[in-house]
Amino acid sequence: MDEQADQIAERGTLGLSEEARQEAQRRLPVIAPLAAQELVSAVDARSAADLLAMSTRSVYTLVARFRASGGLMSSLAPGKPSGGRGRSRMPARVDDIVTAAIYDTYLTRQKRRIVRLVEEVQLRCKKAGLPAPSAKTIRRRLETIRAEEVARRRDGPRSSAARRLTSAAGHGPVATGPLDIVQIDHTPVDIILVDEISRLPVGRPWLTVAIDVYSRCITGFLVSFEAPSATSVGLCLAHSGVEKRAYLDGLGLDTEWPIAGVPRLLHLDNAAEFHGEALARGCQQHGIGLEYRPKGQPHFGGVIERLIGTLMGLIHDLPGTTFSNPTERGTYDSDATAVLTLSELEHWLALAISGRYHHEVHEGIMEPPLARWKRGIAEHGDPRPVANSREYLVDFLPVVRRTIQRDGFTLDHITYYSDVLRPWIANRDRCRSFLIRRDPRDLSQIFVLEPDGRSYVTVPCRRLERPGISLFEHRQAVQMIKAGGRAQVDEEGIFRTVEQQRGLVKTAAKKSRAARRQLARQTPVPESSVDRVAVMPAIETELAGDDQAADLVPFPMERW
Repeated sequence: MDEQADQIAERGTLGLSEEARQEAQRRLPVIAPLAAQELVSAVDARSAADLLAMSTRSVYTLVARFRASGGLMSSLAPGKPSGGRGRSRMPARVDDIVTAAIYDTYLTRQKRRIVRLVEEVQLRCKKAGLPAPSAKTIRRRLETIRAEEVARRRDGPRSSAARRLTSAAGHGPVATGPLDIVQIDHTPVDIILVDEISRLPVGRPWLTVAIDVYSRCITGFLVSFEAPSATSVGLCLAHSGVEKRAYLDGLGLDTEWPIAGVPRLLHLDNAAEFHGEALARGCQQHGIGLEYRPKGQPHFGGVIERLIGTLMGLIHDLPGTTFSNPTERGTYDSDATAVLTLSELEHWLALAISGRYHHEVHEGIMEPPLARWKRGIAEHGDPRPVANSREYLVDFLPVVRRTIQRDGFTLDHITYYSDVLRPWIANRDRCRSFLIRRDPRDLSQIFVLEPDGRSYVTVPCRRLERPGISLFEHRQAVQMIKAGGRAQVDEEGIFRTVEQQRGLVKTAAKKSRAARRQLARQTPVPESSVDRVAVMPAIETELAGDDQAADLVPFPMERW
């Protein structure tokens, strides 16, 4: 097992102890007002230092960390020893000199060049009798400061690049640049799809879609036979954030879809799937703001609702469409004319978005969305990129806690083990419960957060020959086992029952639409699932009951 390849960084608050979280909460009301100031005076810094019982230098360090994180409370938590990995290796005094020089020299309305900042750091270090860091090190430090912070200080707080997001009566939130605001919503698609094998009708799928309010470009989508869930939101976000060239190549499309990056704000309605813990944690980790549509003000969701109407208008031209309502459908037989499968509909949507929608003039902005996007990039710069698509996806998967046993971890009667767990098993008496994420579409592996909170380790099912099954299939198997009068549910029985169920469903698929729909929901996740997130169905389920779950979950469980 390649441990490096299977480790996924955790940058949020999941690994914080309760003591660290409380300390961050104590520091927040003191540091946040200072970070909002243009410059932090020595008097204010000393006053904050007295309140927090720390040095003035530490106050300036916390202010810099808070600004660089985009205002995350977790940035104020006491740091854990990390051996320098992922952090500055400069001595503390040199680190303070660099931070002060950045804010005094570079982040000013005078807009001095980086070379001048380097010279200033070298001069200050020389006066202090300290070794100066390299220009490359200083540039890396600048890259940790949010673009909004740089624009606000160098161009002014009222500049178009630095204006904060605002709302006005009768209007939705105002976006001033690409990915300032992304709206996400779901809809049942107005079309009947057919089974991949029998080509017989299956039913209507669901579409989860995201749109950039500034440019009206579609950032990503997910088409699935499952009802909306926290997982489908996460998969749509993952598809939105990553570069799509490989995705389009996989579909055989020679079109352009350059929309990628981390949004600054997600604008959502008040549906339950948008209030899940996984979404909130994932957004916190990546510095994404969450804003919910005010009740009684539907215009706040007007952009995404208009997009859905536009896409459904295109869908109505396809064979098998159900149109918007029975009156409009009339005598049209949607089942008899249906010809598209789920994967074919996804292919068609990707082509319609990248080859048509993005290039047609949008009445809301009076120019093509792609042209508006490119102009916004030229004016405001590229959005913050997703460094690692796999990590980004995992950050939005649901979270559970489990203790480690001699044979590894057991979730819902399935045991997961890898040799990487041996040191943790040996010290299990001193280990608290572990934070675990898993993809409900594929229970063949889980992602376990290391005790130090730095990385996730991929841990497969202990029996590697087990087929990949979904949590939907798992729950059905457990229900069948219990209905058969067996009180004891075990891993062997679950997989044996799933295999039997799959055989029965395939046999019945030619006779029953419900069976064909169930078969479509059992499609295994391909190996390239992280890179092609829009191809896979999401599963909406509750966490199956597990004796180990009791008293171990630190926050309310959510549906996934």
